[in-house]
Amino acid sequence: MATRWRGAAAGVAAVGLVVVPLAAGSGYAGDAPTPGASITSAPATDDAFPRLTPAVAARLDEAVQKVMTQAKVPGVMVSLSAPGKGEYVRTFGVADKATRAPMETDMHMRIGSATKTFTVTALLQLVDEGKVGLDDPIGKYIDGVPNGDRITLRQLAEMRSGLFNYSEDAGFDQALFADPDRVFTPEELLAYSFKHPVMFEPGAKFFYSNTNLILLGLVVEKISGENIADYINHKVVEPAKLTNTLFPKGGEFPEPHAHGYTNQTESGKVEDATDWDPSWAWAAGAMISDLDDLRSWAKTLATGTLLTPATQAERLKVIPVLPGAGYGLGIFNIQGWLGHNGSLPGYESLVMYLPEAQATLVVLLNTDIMAEGEEPSTLFGEAITEIVTPDHVYSLPAHTTAK
Repeated sequence: MATRWRGAAAGVAAVGLVVVPLAAGSGYAGDAPTPGASITSAPATDDAFPRLTPAVAARLDEAVQKVMTQAKVPGVMVSLSAPGKGEYVRTFGVADKATRAPMETDMHMRIGSATKTFTVTALLQLVDEGKVGLDDPIGKYIDGVPNGDRITLRQLAEMRSGLFNYSEDAGFDQALFADPDRVFTPEELLAYSFKHPVMFEPGAKFFYSNTNLILLGLVVEKISGENIADYINHKVVEPAKLTNTLFPKGGEFPEPHAHGYTNQTESGKVEDATDWDPSWAWAAGAMISDLDDLRSWAKTLATGTLLTPATQAERLKVIPVLPGAGYGLGIFNIQGWLGHNGSLPGYESLVMYLPEAQATLVVLLNTDIMAEGEEPSTLFGEAITEIVTPDHVYSLPAHTTAK
């Protein structure tokens, strides 16, 4: 069986749910080079990004609609902007296949592994407060972790722990698909991982694993003394001035929201996954947001507004993991675009910022069904950036790895 390296928070069965950079629960494993230099935001230049004229917008419309047809995406919303260059904000298709209600820009969406950017921000805030250290072993805070005396918080955030991805465990898949409304505890999720042997020594390789973020979520809870939903909502979401973003405490999904469609089901048939309980993804992928908030968050994340400059520099030290792609502390650098993707049953997200042009790109869609082995969100990102930033084309190959 093969798994995808997706942008989800988890990977179920042969697919990923909320990512990586690949499939939500699958992982790419590769030798980890020494972390590279941090990315700094250079002033925008006139030729770094085109003016979003009606002619450019028409090309973007055509490209987005072509991907929708190719990938059979029910609905998608796109926001693209850069200072002085205008804005391109569009919705296409339907939010509900039953009623044919159109996709609207104010709809809430599940964001999958883009959640990781919030969880790691919460951790890094605690680093700034001197309450934790990036090079502390996870065993200092959480008991029972394999290699817990040697795996550091930094290695968890940069996906170099060697811990098995719980969302690739067959028992987890069976439990989730048998009862999508089931509430999982973080401890139950970790148990699916810890019954597998560690895959490599801490720091030796890169392997995208949602297990890492479950552990970091528990660290945030232990050190802050708060439920992680409360902590992220009060300490990250509110200071970032995000009014339609939340870490849900249960199955709540604020209105209006789009329905999400997946084939990650027991039958393999397409089903409506709108109300599946997101607890299985927790700190790796449970959050909800909307287009406007994510436009703002993309810049906040990439420029480090909520962190000290020193800590933000640590976040942006990326480890090359694929040609043109690197991973820092809960953040991707893909051909210069900084941010994260996300995928879980029914939804995908892409939240990116290009420092060179001070440009923001957000794509939200209501399916996670692969299109000939490719993530739909990746296809949208590639088609859009080929037009506006041909020197910085967002491309994230859907590699496979033996499961």
